[in-house]
Amino acid sequence: MPLLEINNVVFGTGPDGKTPILEKLSFAIEPGEVHALLGTNGTGKSTLAYLVMGCEGYRPNTGAIGFDGKIINDLAIHERARLGITMAWQEPVRFEGITVRDYLAIGNPALDAAPFLDRVGLSPDLYLGRMVDKCLSGGERKRIELASVLALAPRLAILDEPDSGIDMLSIQDVINVISAFKNCGTAVLLITHREEIALIADRASQLCQGRIICSGTPGKVSEHYKLQKCMTCGQVECHYV
Repeated sequence: MPLLEINNVVFGTGPDGKTPILEKLSFAIEPGEVHALLGTNGTGKSTLAYLVMGCEGYRPNTGAIGFDGKIINDLAIHERARLGITMAWQEPVRFEGITVRDYLAIGNPALDAAPFLDRVGLSPDLYLGRMVDKCLSGGERKRIELASVLALAPRLAILDEPDSGIDMLSIQDVINVISAFKNCGTAVLLITHREEIALIADRASQLCQGRIICSGTPGKVSEHYKLQKCMTCGQVECHYV
C-alpha cells in the first residue's frame, strides 16, 4: 500500500478557486521511496508540497490526499506532523538563542547531533557549540534546518529544493542526505527543477501545468525533461498538456 497517495487532486486560487494550479493530479509514493518531482518554476510543485503538508489555505478543491491509508484532506498541519509528515521550510531555524546542538536535539535530548551536521556538509566541531542567531548565514541556517529534519526521522520528508536548502549542497552532500533518510526508512518527496538532482531518486515524475506528464525511472523522466526543453519552457509547442 502506498504511504502517500494523491488521487485526482484539483486545486485553484482566486474567487471560488477558479484559477487552476493543479488539475486532476494523481501519483503515489511507497514507504521508504525517494520520489523526485521534476518541473520548471510555476508548474505547481511547491503548491503540491503545501497541500500535502496541510499549510493554511491549502486544501484540495476536489480529490483526495491519502497517507498510510487515511484521507488527510481536512487534517491540520500539526496533525499531519504527528502522523510523521515533515517539510524543510523556506524560512529556516525558527528557534533563536540556543546552540545548534540543542536545536537539533529538541524532543530528543540524548540525540548525537554530530552525524546530522556531517550529512549536510557542516563540521560538527565548528557548529555544534555555535548559537542559532544572526551570526549564521542564510545558507548555514538552511543546512541546519535540513539536519533537523534528518534528526526527526519522519515517515515522509518533503524537500522543496530551494526552500529546503538542497540547492546549496553539492551533489555528494545531497546523496548523503538522501541516503540518511533511506537508511532510517523515511520516504522523500524531492521537488526540483534540476535533472541531476532527480537522478538520485528511486522514481520520478514530471509536473507540467499542474499535471503529471511523465513518470518512471529517474533516467527516463530526466531525459524527457531535457528533450522537450522543459527547462526553458515557453509553452508554445508543448504537446503534453
